[in-house]
Amino acid sequence: MNAPIGIIGGSGLYRMEGLALDRAVAVQTPFGEPSGPVHLGALDGIPVAFLARHGEGHRFTPSEVNYRANIWALKSLGVERLISVSAVGSLQARHRPGELRLVSQFIDKTRHRKDTFFGGGLVAHVSFAEPTCTHLSGALLATGRALSLPVEGDALYVCMEGPAFSTRAESRLHQSWGADLIGMTQVTEARLAREAELCYACIALVTDYDAWREEEEGVDATSVLEVMHANVDKAQALLRQVVPQLSGAPRACACGEALKAALFTAPETVPAEARKRLDLLVSKYGYGMVD
Repeated sequence: MNAPIGIIGGSGLYRMEGLALDRAVAVQTPFGEPSGPVHLGALDGIPVAFLARHGEGHRFTPSEVNYRANIWALKSLGVERLISVSAVGSLQARHRPGELRLVSQFIDKTRHRKDTFFGGGLVAHVSFAEPTCTHLSGALLATGRALSLPVEGDALYVCMEGPAFSTRAESRLHQSWGADLIGMTQVTEARLAREAELCYACIALVTDYDAWREEEEGVDATSVLEVMHANVDKAQALLRQVVPQLSGAPRACACGEALKAALFTAPETVPAEARKRLDLLVSKYGYGMVD
């Protein structure tokens, strides 16, 4: 089954009305095991692929998630557009818990992640100036507004390592940068999605005000989960409306050719192991496996 539209987030998304998941695929990748099986099915008749980022039952910390295997698994099953759903903290008063934001930019503060497929004999430097797909994000924003959901676009997301939440000093620093949101996962997915030539967009579910409000208690996991669970229905409503719009529509962006001008290594010097490992990504550019 080919599923051009992928959705990655919490397992709560699996209970969406109109969604029928009929097959779980355990994908083997050159980068190890994904967070769990990829669930294939249909949303109102449109083929989709779902993956729980932190594993079913939320077993992996943000730093333990095998992002490379997750993106590779979805790519190998035919995903071309990937919509991420993730909880975030708000760094500005105008982004209120319970609202949705669409991310357009990132500041990357992670430090313990494997966030590229390349190396080991094949070098690629993808363009990442616009880290999310403007066309996919635009479709989500327009649909959200048509549904009268509390959604805004063009959010700046600080991606921290975690798993602990921010100190108050860190939170105030991030706020002073003009950042809108803080989270622990999205920039790593976005980097790898770009290398895999996927359109990528992030639906950020605002759950808390991080730690910059000194008159309030710092954020804790229990409160985050409570708001997340109460507001996942907004993300479900948005996905249910936008997936039929995307199905069968050509990709009007450059995401599908992100590697075209990114591969630096002379093809004749690439080791056979690297060609085999990266065949899914680079074969169309003359770097694939050779007999």
